[in-house]
Amino acid sequence: MKAGRRKTADGTAVLDIAIDRMSPVPLYHQLAQQLEQAIEHGLLLPGALLGNEVDLAGRLGLSRPTVRQGIKALVEKGLLVRRRGVGTQVVHSTVRRPLELTSLYDDLEEAGQAPSTRVVRNDVVPASAEVAAALGVRKGDSVVRLERIRYANGLAVAVLRNYLPTDLLLDLDTELLEATGLYRILRTDRISLHSAHQAIGAHAATAEEGEHLGEPEGAPLLTMRRTAYNAAGEAVEYGTHLYNAARYVFEFQLLMRR
Repeated sequence: MKAGRRKTADGTAVLDIAIDRMSPVPLYHQLAQQLEQAIEHGLLLPGALLGNEVDLAGRLGLSRPTVRQGIKALVEKGLLVRRRGVGTQVVHSTVRRPLELTSLYDDLEEAGQAPSTRVVRNDVVPASAEVAAALGVRKGDSVVRLERIRYANGLAVAVLRNYLPTDLLLDLDTELLEATGLYRILRTDRISLHSAHQAIGAHAATAEEGEHLGEPEGAPLLTMRRTAYNAAGEAVEYGTHLYNAARYVFEFQLLMRR
């Protein structure tokens, strides 16, 4: 959907939503789907007001029950919230990411989610046993350590911790890391990624992690550990990442084993 956006005098967001009454898709579902796409693509930002159901029904030429059902679907997804005396308001968008060997920065940019980054650490440290095993170096060998907070439309979605061998001789300037993604920097330096081993889990936020992601201590976070390899099978990067479970979803397709 490519919707335009404007605001009324009271700050209520108005989208140009196209409802196809000849389509077999239920009207409420068309409304919910287009509103969700507008949220995901940044046309409706967190805090934007949609007004109440009566106003929405009148503007869109839909019945109030149809609008109520469409809004209810997005409230249940956590994208909208009803506030007494205020109306329906956008909470946040959920980042949906396919399980592929891609960069979070590239995925957010492609989805129109306006990625931005704050670098917390960019230094060289001795490799721990875990990092050494992942990168194929000796424990205590020097490795590059990066810790960054990744934002989508100004909301923190991930804490990214990456470790790279120092012999890659990369230009990992902090200013550059805040302007683009790590995998894009690797591609610029002609370091291509061929495959990766990845594991997904869950983790309770520490106080520091919660502060980074705007969540309370103990909040559930998604975790991802990934070791990426080049075509020669050499480990290029090891990442241990944390994702805000309220704003981030991994998606993948399953095929029946034959």
